[in-house]
Amino acid sequence: MHYTNGNNKMKDERDAWGDALGVSPCNVQKKVPVPGTQALWKGLSILKIIAEAPSSVRFSQLMELSGQPKGTLHRILQALIEFRLVRVDAEQTYTLGTRLFEMAHKVWNDFDLRGAAEPELIRLQKLSNETSRLGVFEDNSILIIDQKETMNPLRLELGVGKKLQLHASAMGKSMLAHLSPSDFSSAMVNCPLERFTANTIINEAEFMRHLDLVKARGYAISVEEQFVGVNSVAAPILDNAGKPIGSVSIAGGTYSLTQERLHSLGREVIEAARRISGHVGESFMSIATKRQPTKSGNNNWECVVASESFLGEGPHWNDELQRLEWVDILEPAAHISNPETGEDKTIHLPEIVGAMVPRRRGGHVAVTQFGYRTVDLSTGAMLPLATPSDIEGCRFNDGKCDAKGRFWAGTLALDASPGKGALYCLEENGKLTKVLSDLHISNGIGWNADSTKMYLTDSGEKTIYVFDFELSSGLLSNRQVFAQLRDEEGSPDGLTVDMEGGVWSAIWDGWRVVRFDQYGVIDRVIDLPVPRPTSCAFGGKDLSTLYITSARIRLSSEALSESPLSGSVFAVETGIKGVPINSFAG
Repeated sequence: MHYTNGNNKMKDERDAWGDALGVSPCNVQKKVPVPGTQALWKGLSILKIIAEAPSSVRFSQLMELSGQPKGTLHRILQALIEFRLVRVDAEQTYTLGTRLFEMAHKVWNDFDLRGAAEPELIRLQKLSNETSRLGVFEDNSILIIDQKETMNPLRLELGVGKKLQLHASAMGKSMLAHLSPSDFSSAMVNCPLERFTANTIINEAEFMRHLDLVKARGYAISVEEQFVGVNSVAAPILDNAGKPIGSVSIAGGTYSLTQERLHSLGREVIEAARRISGHVGESFMSIATKRQPTKSGNNNWECVVASESFLGEGPHWNDELQRLEWVDILEPAAHISNPETGEDKTIHLPEIVGAMVPRRRGGHVAVTQFGYRTVDLSTGAMLPLATPSDIEGCRFNDGKCDAKGRFWAGTLALDASPGKGALYCLEENGKLTKVLSDLHISNGIGWNADSTKMYLTDSGEKTIYVFDFELSSGLLSNRQVFAQLRDEEGSPDGLTVDMEGGVWSAIWDGWRVVRFDQYGVIDRVIDLPVPRPTSCAFGGKDLSTLYITSARIRLSSEALSESPLSGSVFAVETGIKGVPINSFAG
């Protein structure tokens, strides 16, 4: 594991970048260029390093990573700058130039969607043994422009040239969810929510909530919504501006393409859509890393709630009722669990839910895709409590209450794009304040035992921050990096704090939970049988049992076969007591 505690030295930064880019000093010389193209080869190698770097690159870093002499590198950079392939800023750091955008637009103008999609359609058909399809918008419907059938295709005359309904097909919904507001309004003008089967969504408010769920998941499913006996899963193909230009899907009969299987194939269609468009880069939540053994890990975990939750999150020990309460963000649902018996009650909720806490006056309060809501766990009904004015396009994620009973919660963009997240605080009197802006994926929150320190995770930045915290006023100050992980190590997700000042963090795509000491150094590792642990909380009679939630969203069928307990809740006896859980005072 790698952690950051203050500024890195140049060598540490260079090594980290080299690892992230898959290069080391002088390795660009390991491949043999085509004869007569050595200079071009060097220039393209420099361009590749700049393009794949996580941020702008200094000259000294380029020298280290490329292995080029100072004079040669300077001449190459000058040529790249003159052609506007690279630009240099006032601080003498290098980034990609504007001509590359012009070239990208030219590529998209000449883009052959059908040709680019064909190998992916073949791959999906072989992988699923179902029918794979490629569709585009046409006349307020989805036109199937290519299809690879199984040996026993569905006899519904739904081949190339046929059309599907926008609101009742997985391909239609996957594209609608990614349209701009103006384009969406135009598309829906002549597309009434007509009923085709008992499963067709015809209520406008319900349909809009469903599209938010599609965007958050990254894929859409249709369960007998246009045709009885037919299910499908689809993902949008996005151009360089993020606009949907098509959709790729897998369709089949309900007997073989069950709802559970649709979700397990969701990740496959997402990856196919990205490869078709050339977007091979991964977003947060996209792909699970290979399991990596640790030197100091242990396997003393117990699966206490067997579940197949999409995105289990926000575990909270209800000390009064001696039970574990948590949420499935993308079901969406609340869970009430008895870890001793394994009993688990699921309460389906009408909105994407990020976290839920008990309320001191009784009942519960949750943060959702729209704001703070009261929750009736007997019915799943929600009522508005507080709503940010700028929540559109975002949803709430993780949240917790401080010792005064304020409810802190953060947001992220529905499509997890960077810079759109924020941190909010709801006070006892109902006052809602935006505390921080420009976060990527606001996540785990916690306080030390005397409430003088507050910890906040930004999973998109793979960073845990620490603030000085004033409990009486709720004021944050002196923001510093507490810990930071490398790309290959996974991302810090939900967290909790123990009475000794240790910070326990679930590592998404890391197969583990780790404990950072008060200085941000990892001193304990708990290996888990799932790649995507999501959050953790202390509970039990003495608050020394660590409960850990997990996710199965966007895991491939192969990954799920390796980690069948994904989505379950685990328990570990830590021997350390956790900081007591707080409820909302309002």
